[in-house]
Amino acid sequence: MKVLVIGAGNMGLAYAKALVKSEFLSESNLMISDTDPEKTKELEKISRFDVYSNLSDCLPKADIIFIAVKPYHTEELFRELKPMTKKDQVVVSLMAGVTIQSIQKGLGIVKVIRAMPNLPAQVGKGLTSFTTSKEVSRLETSTVQQLLNTTGKSVHLDTENDIDASTGISGSGPAYVFYFMQSMMEAAKKMGFSDHDSKVLVSQTFEGAVELFNRSDLSPSNWMNKVASKGGTTRAALDSMDDNNIKDLIEEAAYAAFNRAVELGKD
Repeated sequence: MKVLVIGAGNMGLAYAKALVKSEFLSESNLMISDTDPEKTKELEKISRFDVYSNLSDCLPKADIIFIAVKPYHTEELFRELKPMTKKDQVVVSLMAGVTIQSIQKGLGIVKVIRAMPNLPAQVGKGLTSFTTSKEVSRLETSTVQQLLNTTGKSVHLDTENDIDASTGISGSGPAYVFYFMQSMMEAAKKMGFSDHDSKVLVSQTFEGAVELFNRSDLSPSNWMNKVASKGGTTRAALDSMDDNNIKDLIEEAAYAAFNRAVELGKD
């Protein structure tokens, strides 16, 4: 099995590095392509996979093709790829808002998997949601899921609407966490802590809270009740968040991302 990753940006390179470290592919079976000459020079220095600047030299060899380019590049890219694609190739799209139907039409193939990864894939802690066209076999689905899992975990969803919804939760979600972290760090600095100490206070708190959550069956509400005693400091903070409708605002933000993902698919 040969795998090609098109696009060596943050996500494409994250997948390429994870795939080559996994037990599923040898270095000779992983190819990566990018049109930026500077980028290809950097990739060649890594020397963990075969690097190509011309798709005609690598696309025909691939069994599975990961497309990790910005959505606005699709029209131009599809025109270049279509004459070289083969009907038995499986395309895995990491492009936000690009529908399976548009990929099938643009490339002239039917086996398409639409995936929505998130940024922690760069450190092996990613979550990738994905769905498939009906032409993708169970074996092909299982194989691709194993490849996706090299960057963390994956969830197989039923529909493309589910993919758009997951964009609002896991795809864009790391930014929400960073937003909250930034706010806490700024509060810490206003209280007199240094930049370094503010970062340690906040990052370790997040890491510890997530570890507690993952190691138990307790809900977030249960954990909040464990931390917050009546009349205490934590209860004062949570009451302030409730009074300011923070929960509703977070839900609205997630739906804003979801709705934008749907809009992108219609463009």
